[in-house]
Amino acid sequence: MNDPLHPHSHDPNPEPPSLDTSFVLTLANGRSQTLTIADLEGLPQTAVFPIYIVSTGHGTSGPFTFHGVTLRDLLKSQMDVDAVPFTVEVISADGFGNRVTSHELHHPDSAGAILLAIGLDGQPLTRQQGAVRLIVPNEKDDALRQVKWVGQINIRLL
Repeated sequence: MNDPLHPHSHDPNPEPPSLDTSFVLTLANGRSQTLTIADLEGLPQTAVFPIYIVSTGHGTSGPFTFHGVTLRDLLKSQMDVDAVPFTVEVISADGFGNRVTSHELHHPDSAGAILLAIGLDGQPLTRQQGAVRLIVPNEKDDALRQVKWVGQINIRLL
């Protein structure tokens, strides 16, 4: 079975799939809402440095400082993140995705917390750069866990 969220190589997509920077968050109980960059700006902000992006077909770039809200802080604003184990599916507007476990959110790697980035090196991310972008600081492969152009986040109970 082909799992679109299982880390896999993918062709680089240099163009945003749409101009819409909002995304849909769907909780395990089925409740969903559309969130915007302004919603993320209203949550506690975190910066992560140094981040290197190893892009398929583009080589390594960086170091960068990404800032935004940790994925854990976003979820804490919507649900009890300590109640039960869960998986977070983060899916790009172009269909590429990744899964993050609640364990990863509760025990961040020393490289930094998993982030929904809205800024890069002190400036807002452009739509071309992702606008809302999942940054997994301990990513060392070909950006298989980074999700550019976040379009959907789904919570699944384990």
